[in-house]
Amino acid sequence: MSFDSAVDPRLQRDIANLAPPGLLIGHRLITPGDEDALLKEEAASIASPLVAARRASGAARIVARELLVRLGHGNVAVLRGASGEPIWPAGITGSLAHDDRAAVAAVGRLGEFDSIGIDIEPAMPLPSETLSLVATPQELRRLGDDPLRGKVLFAAKEAVYKAVYPLDRIFLEFHEIEVDLAARRAVTRTGRILALRTCVSSHVLALALPQGGQA
Repeated sequence: MSFDSAVDPRLQRDIANLAPPGLLIGHRLITPGDEDALLKEEAASIASPLVAARRASGAARIVARELLVRLGHGNVAVLRGASGEPIWPAGITGSLAHDDRAAVAAVGRLGEFDSIGIDIEPAMPLPSETLSLVATPQELRRLGDDPLRGKVLFAAKEAVYKAVYPLDRIFLEFHEIEVDLAARRAVTRTGRILALRTCVSSHVLALALPQGGQA
């Protein structure tokens, strides 16, 4: 089965600006039939019986495989690990994410990147009751009155968790990650320091990259 490219030109432009040298990021608009892109072993590793969840997972893996080809890997399976993390080929690190409309993948070579975390969210304000669960008091003071800053903060923390989990295998609550969006930096309770890249277009995107050393 052929899966033609289904992209949002504005989102692709912003993704291109988000990626640092050496890191590949792509996206796909989730399309009926993308669930059929899951390879047999991938489908077995994804427990959800919901078509929408499997469709989004398939879309993300279509993007991931396109990027992996550019790094010298063929039609490899990207399984879902026991804690939900993608399992990459040897020598590769990466991250997958989706909202209800689009899926993204980011991949790079180990040695150039210790780990990668990416998240995508609808460009809509975060409900106030959710924001109080996500933001620390210091973060709340820094958010200002931009209605989308809370969603950017949420996406940044999701990306941080995805980047840190493969390194430490520790579950982090939202309040265990301190984000400074202006400084483009995050610190976890374990002392991990991460560089952040974010953008707001048709979606909110966040990319987190662990830095050498710890706080």
